[in-house]
Amino acid sequence: MRFAPIPQALPAIVPFIGAEEMERRRGAPYVARLGANENGFGPSPHAHEAMIAAASEAWKYGDATSHELRLALAEHHGVAPENIVVGEGIDGLLGLLVRLMVAPGEAVVTSDGAYPTLNYHVAGFGGRIEKLPYRDDREDLPALLARAAKVEARLIYLANPDNPMGSWHDGATLTAMLDDIPPGSLLLLDEAYAEFAPDAALPRIDPNDPRVIRMRTFSKAYGLAGLRIGYAIGAPELIAGFDRIRNHFGVNRIAQQAALAALQDHDWLDRTRQNVAAARDRIAGIAADNGLTALPSATNFVAVDCGGDGAFARRVLGALDRAGVFARMPGVAPLDRCIRISCAPEAELAAFAERLPAALDAARQS
Repeated sequence: MRFAPIPQALPAIVPFIGAEEMERRRGAPYVARLGANENGFGPSPHAHEAMIAAASEAWKYGDATSHELRLALAEHHGVAPENIVVGEGIDGLLGLLVRLMVAPGEAVVTSDGAYPTLNYHVAGFGGRIEKLPYRDDREDLPALLARAAKVEARLIYLANPDNPMGSWHDGATLTAMLDDIPPGSLLLLDEAYAEFAPDAALPRIDPNDPRVIRMRTFSKAYGLAGLRIGYAIGAPELIAGFDRIRNHFGVNRIAQQAALAALQDHDWLDRTRQNVAAARDRIAGIAADNGLTALPSATNFVAVDCGGDGAFARRVLGALDRAGVFARMPGVAPLDRCIRISCAPEAELAAFAERLPAALDAARQS
């Protein structure tokens, strides 16, 4: 089979193997699903009701402009509807942005170990990834800017709060960073976990600033990962560019209505934040009980330092998998000394707590 030149040169891999596929490979379901940073506390009951109501109209294509949702998001963020585009989660929007902004051979700057789906899209459209190491478990802002200037990067990727480490930069630092964005570069600010972050971590950025685009999702705090819906905030000229390439009926009707209802249920979001904060403390306690260190987190997961190198952490992860606990870990050193545990209801965290000591013992004896 002969593919087009760019995909022909790529390996047949995906950024993540899904939990269901991993269950099929291991031949049994997981007792604790703690690897994908899903919101196990579930969506708002109002979102659930909206999904049920919208299901009877599933024969219709979704509103191609997500009009109602864009209006609600504009009001929520204090911006104009022209500042917002809705898409198939941040993953889908990343692919669209790369296609829109990066020509074959052009550079995208990111951090080694950061969210790999961006790299997947850059490779798929023929771009060139430039990676830099983290510094003190956070993305290194001065290094990213310096490399972007050197290679004339089209995009500079930064997740704040960060995945996979849970760390964050304060908003004032990010706002100041915009003045150092090289000409021709665009800061891609991935804010998938923004609803869990302290207020000081969120920058105050003019939505019409052409130097930055911010991406948000309903997959995390709002508990709608299975519906694949997110949005981007940016300057109107940039946002309008998505209409040239996006799948205009890619966001389905049920997802739009569920997201609209979820956005309006502030009480449920507050309750979710409280549940996640309690779960972060619970994970930190489990780590401490086993002589491990939980890193500070502004997300709905906790990176747990296993106290060794990446090989040791991979053995711990493998032992947990065999024991029925789905977790993940960063892919590069020194981040890979950690495993990453998603916040979840108590029954799943109790299963993790019960199985972690044996997994550590097995890793130490290997």
